[in-house]
Amino acid sequence: QVQLVESGGGLVQAGGSLRLSCAASGSIFSINAMGWYRQAPGKQRELVANITIGGSTNYADFVKGRFTISRDNAKNTVYLQMNSLKPEDTAVYYCNAGIYTITTSTGYGYLELWGQGTLVTVSS
Repeated sequence: QVQLVESGGGLVQAGGSLRLSCAASGSIFSINAMGWYRQAPGKQRELVANITIGGSTNYADFVKGRFTISRDNAKNTVYLQMNSLKPEDTAVYYCNAGIYTITTSTGYGYLELWGQGTLVTVSS
């Protein structure tokens, strides 16, 4: 079974920093793009940033210059370093990844997975 497990959320004051991590585990052959999304109460889920297997990154305008996405392919992990946090960054943050799987019984496969979400709360 392949899964994404997030960590690093919490409560921080405005102007502070947090680092989110998302580790993939299971029968993984390789991981395509990985990304972070967020969903604030009463709002739709939105893209924060994503990163390709080659390291190319893409950011939403509202986090440019403040957040940095990175990945460690050897550890199947993606990170989101969040600096200069604002109260409007308060949301549940979700990890997303496109994963090529391999098992002895089913061979190769592809899954798009979501993590369980981690809450980030920024106080003013």
